[in-house]
Amino acid sequence: MCACVPYSSPERYTWSQYLNGASFTDMTEMSRVAKRPVFLGAGGKLITSENAPADLAYGDKVANDNVIARQYMATLEYELYDALRKPGISVQRAGTDVVIILVRDAIMELNIADISESGADTLGIITKILKKYPATFVEIAGYTDAMRDTNAAQALSLDMAQRVGVYMSQHGISTARMFIVGRGASRPIAAQDDIGRLTNRRVEIRLAPAR
Repeated sequence: MCACVPYSSPERYTWSQYLNGASFTDMTEMSRVAKRPVFLGAGGKLITSENAPADLAYGDKVANDNVIARQYMATLEYELYDALRKPGISVQRAGTDVVIILVRDAIMELNIADISESGADTLGIITKILKKYPATFVEIAGYTDAMRDTNAAQALSLDMAQRVGVYMSQHGISTARMFIVGRGASRPIAAQDDIGRLTNRRVEIRLAPAR
């Protein structure tokens, strides 16, 4: 019966409990290095030789580690791509990272700031896959279209990112893996016309190998 109850974000005053352990900063190489002890202390896993392809030849450790990481992330990308063939959702590679782009209307209610029923279904799919690939850091970044009030844009983008983070935390993704940021109207991916603005309102989930 619980599966039939539509998802609703918990009250905002409880979010700090769900997001305790998350980092509210960009997921840079330096921030990942700083977070690594917390990540490992919370049971996080690193990409190691256990994840190596069976045909990996003996050789330079750094080169082999890069091969292992690329293969691990490629497998993750393919699984996400196959599972997320929905309007308003795309899965892309960025170097060794994988980026899931979720247009706001694909995961949020139209007229209120909350995750929609179809959005909860999508986030459920993503969360289930991320549990299979624990050797990854997760950056959740919210974006808006161009707004006159930059403070409002920042607040709205952070609200979207936090809601996704809360959902993931509720469904078993460790906050020790998470970086949560609101980037306002920065980094548009479409024109600021009527159609493009809908695309620019989005959440991007960037996955990076933990090693």
